[in-house]
Amino acid sequence: MRPETDHTAEAERLLRTAAQYPEDAEQLLLHAAAHLELSGERERATTLYDDLLAGTPRHPSLIRALKASNLWEYGHEAEARAIIDGIRTTAPREPSPWVIAAEALESHDELQQAHEVFTEAVTLLISEAGPTPPDTLPLLLGRHRVRRLLALEHDTWDIRADESSTATVPLDELHDPKRLWSLGSEDPTELRAEIARLRAELGTYRAALSRPFPVAVLHWPNTELTELLAAYPSLASEYPSHEDHLTTIESSLRELSASGTPNLGIVTATVPSYEAFAASEASSPEDTSLLPQYATTLAARGRAVGWPPEGGCWCGSGVSYGGCHGG
Repeated sequence: MRPETDHTAEAERLLRTAAQYPEDAEQLLLHAAAHLELSGERERATTLYDDLLAGTPRHPSLIRALKASNLWEYGHEAEARAIIDGIRTTAPREPSPWVIAAEALESHDELQQAHEVFTEAVTLLISEAGPTPPDTLPLLLGRHRVRRLLALEHDTWDIRADESSTATVPLDELHDPKRLWSLGSEDPTELRAEIARLRAELGTYRAALSRPFPVAVLHWPNTELTELLAAYPSLASEYPSHEDHLTTIESSLRELSASGTPNLGIVTATVPSYEAFAASEASSPEDTSLLPQYATTLAARGRAVGWPPEGGCWCGSGVSYGGCHGG
């Protein structure tokens, strides 16, 4: 989320979209709640979490963990602790609730309990003999960080965290509590070194957590693009031809990848869906500024396909990606 984002307005937009697409409401409402938290409207965020839990959500443990973290931030510590205890009792088989619960404890200086939660999750979700699933890396990193703060000796999971980390700076250095002292230094050499470490740590978190949904590029199949341009001829300036459209998609994604942007994807557009989106925004489908917003909304609804694809090409040609646009 960019710093200049109007989080309240974005939350309202997501709430409207969720009302139109109830099959995707859970994911959209979670994004809306996150924006409300960032705008300081934490009570409204809690109400959204409660509304989701009142139904039959697909990820109840994740929603409870988010609710606990949010509650603690505006003074409801006892309720937050009770929810976290409940998460530990139910022992969900997905890493996200554990990460959120442990980091909530860590952020409030409950380091020993945070360590216990991280350890319970690591031993439950990661096999000692098998590979480390990518989505569990935040558990290993968080546990290593908390153990460093507690001045505990390395154990086998800490070694596993070191081996799994993609940062150029060792984890012991990234998670060294003494680093905080260097931020007050007037020595340019120390400050430059600290900036380098912070950049490496940020890169590690980006790789581990990625984005809440992909950076997606809009793809119009040939029949849909023909129908779109017949109905809205002014959009021909955006789409001179279908072949040019496909080439632009691939080149845009490659440029984003070369710039270091992770978690890229493609969303497939349809004319009825786009017209409904334009109506929800009280705008005309000929407004070209709607196109990237439409792509983002589809991605937020879980409609993005990862790029580059592992099998057939994303364009729908039936040919392998390597033998089509991937070549």
